[in-house]
Amino acid sequence: MSIRQGLLALLAQQPMYGAQLRVEFERRTGGTWPLNVGQVYTTLSRLDRDGLVEAAGGSDEEGRIAYRLTAAGREAVGRWWLTPVDRSDHPRDELAIKLALAVTVQDVDVPAVVQAQRTQSLRGLQDLTRLKQRATTEDDLAWLLVLEHLVFTAEAEVRWLDHVESRLLRRARTAPASCTPLDAPARQVTR
Repeated sequence: MSIRQGLLALLAQQPMYGAQLRVEFERRTGGTWPLNVGQVYTTLSRLDRDGLVEAAGGSDEEGRIAYRLTAAGREAVGRWWLTPVDRSDHPRDELAIKLALAVTVQDVDVPAVVQAQRTQSLRGLQDLTRLKQRATTEDDLAWLLVLEHLVFTAEAEVRWLDHVESRLLRRARTAPASCTPLDAPARQVTR
């Protein structure tokens, strides 16, 4: 999620200063994506520059300035809520890069790389599952939704690692010794 859009969404409820925005963002996402208060103020500065927020009056006794949405900011938030998230922009994934490179570099024990990651992923999944089991219906719905997303993502990663391992086994049984992964042409992911 864009920090920019998240801050606008929070400001749609009421004016807040930077530290309040950071606390609210982390509270509503269960602290899953911690924000640096400097990052919040930098983003607020850009939002102000772009005409989406403005100072909501003078500063308080501690010198903090609360920000509020402008009409353009309210319009931007409204568009964001109704705009689907574009999944065609594939962010770099360190694990996918690591395994893609591992199968092309000699002397890398790829099954060991897969197993080490699977162990870590399963540990993380167990931690998330324990958190979910302790959560109750009285807990914040926002936190429960974030937690369930993390559980599903971890489960998908474990399934993908199982797939990688089975593909490696099939390749080991069928590939001629002289064929290397570098012999395959490069491909771009398209949707």
